[in-house]
Amino acid sequence: MSQEPSPSPLASEPLAFVGLPELSDRVFYSYRRLIYQEAGIYLGPHKKALLMGRLSRRLRELGISFGAYLHQVEEDAIERARMLEAICTHETRFFREPRHFDFLEREVLPRWVSQGGTDSGGKQVRIWSAGCSSGEEAFSLAMVLRYHLPAEEGWTIEILATDLSTRILERARQTLWPLDRATEIPTRYLKAFMLRGTGSQEGVMKAGPELRPLVQFQRVNLNEESLPVLGRFDLLFCRNVFIYFDAASKARAVDRLVGRLASKGYFFVGHAESLGAVTHRLQLVQPTIYTLVAAD
Repeated sequence: MSQEPSPSPLASEPLAFVGLPELSDRVFYSYRRLIYQEAGIYLGPHKKALLMGRLSRRLRELGISFGAYLHQVEEDAIERARMLEAICTHETRFFREPRHFDFLEREVLPRWVSQGGTDSGGKQVRIWSAGCSSGEEAFSLAMVLRYHLPAEEGWTIEILATDLSTRILERARQTLWPLDRATEIPTRYLKAFMLRGTGSQEGVMKAGPELRPLVQFQRVNLNEESLPVLGRFDLLFCRNVFIYFDAASKARAVDRLVGRLASKGYFFVGHAESLGAVTHRLQLVQPTIYTLVAAD
């Protein structure tokens, strides 16, 4: 790396390295550089133990050293994707950071209903949940929008849920969660849209048939120079993703994402994030919520 980016908040973990080979500083630096180039994720020099912990299971499965595995991920795109999946954290829950959903319910959706369409025009609403993990954010959005914008009144809803991890996307597509997660969902939405599993699915809940067609999952790496052709979005949620980026990769990713916002679209980031110094194309509405500035 030409310069040291600011540290990421990847948490340190208690680890046991019994039977693991050593990770030299030279090989660790090569991992850091590869992970940064591929995903924009910065691992500081003090994150060696974390990297060892995240990769330990795979190295034991393969019976190879950190150096040999580095060579493998450099040469093998599938294994490289697997390595990046192991590095990423996928902690999430339904209706996480509820202030964002309150903003939709109190400010955005009533205005759309009263004016008969979104701010960009029409009753087709498109939402992007970037860094969607196992789908809780995407389906929280689906519940809120479908509840307030019913299909019988002509509203169509499309939610694109993307993540770097193919494995977590496979899990998200199942739309199954432990039943105890139901406590995270407001009662009105839980009763309207979620199903309790029975028989072989005892102890789980599932998104109902009215929700499942609204959400499409796709692997997208926000660090890639050219994003897939995805269209434009009225709402863009990219929360608790940029905390892993340094200033440069964050600025590039935000610029790509802002280019996908519809006129007067909204951009939501996590409570520990800010875009104030990243782009002049967004205007702060309230903390962690931005809107696209109209071109002159």
